[in-house]
Amino acid sequence: MGSLSGKRILLGVTGGMAAYKAVELLRLMTKAGADVVVAMTHAATKFVQPLTFRELSYHPVAIDVFDEPKEGLMQHLFLADSCDGIVIAPATANTMAKIACGIADNALCTIVLASTAPVILAPAMDSDMWANPVTQENVARLRARGFHFAGPGRGPLARQGKEGWGRMLDPEDIFKITVDVLTRSKDWEGLRLLVTAGPTYEAIDPVRFVGNRSSGKMGYAIAAAAQRRGAEVTLVSGPSSQPVPPGVELVRVQTTLEMREACLAVFDKVDACVKAAAPADFRVEEPAQEKIKKEGQSELVLRLVRNPDILAELGAMKKNQVVVGFAAETENLIAQASEKLRRKNCDLMVANDVTAPDAGFEVDTNRVTLVYADGRTEDVPTMQKERLANLLLDRIGELVRKKKA
Repeated sequence: MGSLSGKRILLGVTGGMAAYKAVELLRLMTKAGADVVVAMTHAATKFVQPLTFRELSYHPVAIDVFDEPKEGLMQHLFLADSCDGIVIAPATANTMAKIACGIADNALCTIVLASTAPVILAPAMDSDMWANPVTQENVARLRARGFHFAGPGRGPLARQGKEGWGRMLDPEDIFKITVDVLTRSKDWEGLRLLVTAGPTYEAIDPVRFVGNRSSGKMGYAIAAAAQRRGAEVTLVSGPSSQPVPPGVELVRVQTTLEMREACLAVFDKVDACVKAAAPADFRVEEPAQEKIKKEGQSELVLRLVRNPDILAELGAMKKNQVVVGFAAETENLIAQASEKLRRKNCDLMVANDVTAPDAGFEVDTNRVTLVYADGRTEDVPTMQKERLANLLLDRIGELVRKKKA
């Protein structure tokens, strides 16, 4: 029995240079026991012949909406209804834009629009196309609707001598994410989770503030993954542009004091708390009521006072709850995280080096070390934050079940 035994997967292939890698992905999925049907865009057929996919999948390849149906009537509806998951690799900027806007002008997009199965997108494009604000808006829209992303990664691109974000992940990595998504159970059903995310802003005056670079991506990914796994999730978020995960109760805050109050209001009712936010440690003692003018001033002195330590307060309050903290460090990672775990009475500390280019603030990937209360450590390699979120929920779920035993 393979890891995908009994699963029927629709593999979508679009017109990108990485289309040849989809052949290896198909092989990995069929080797794992999946029944795979391939749908190609017309552009994809310019890169790889449909015959290759037909012979390796033992199914006709869906290309045109108006082709004579070979499996059931109304081919796009039959394929949409019969698949357990859809994997699009490569997923071009064009195809993602169409899906985000509900455009169904080819067989693949029509199947996606008609399907309720989970969809995994493996983006592949030039780094400038990936960074384009239009593409990023479409990605954010798709994430908010529950689409899963496998990549992109960073590395050599098709443009000669060009490196950057936009490279399609290797087939082995896309396969692992596919298994993770399609075999995920509702193991958090009946449990309540509190997640904090993003920065907090402490006012200097009505215009300026003290803050940090936290984007909220990790906390939002944890909240979304927990909701999909059946948890009842409260997400307390500082200022963040991340799309709100469907089905999650969102509490928006600005300051650390507001975040503290929101956490205390629900902490007694939850089974676990994940403090992924980066609240400001200090606030301005006396914020100006009017905008501070620079004229006539050669310097500006601010008096800062300590904010409450929310994580330490929750750690001291906990009864049977599992409390998880994040340690964003620039040096002595394990020692600093271990001390923070002990001092704040946490069950697990997620430590990451924020100076690394593939980890920390404002990026889609993370590389962490898990530090447990019993002294164990677990190194987690670089991966997408969505995938890391599920790994963390696996580990936190084990701790929750142990406390309830």
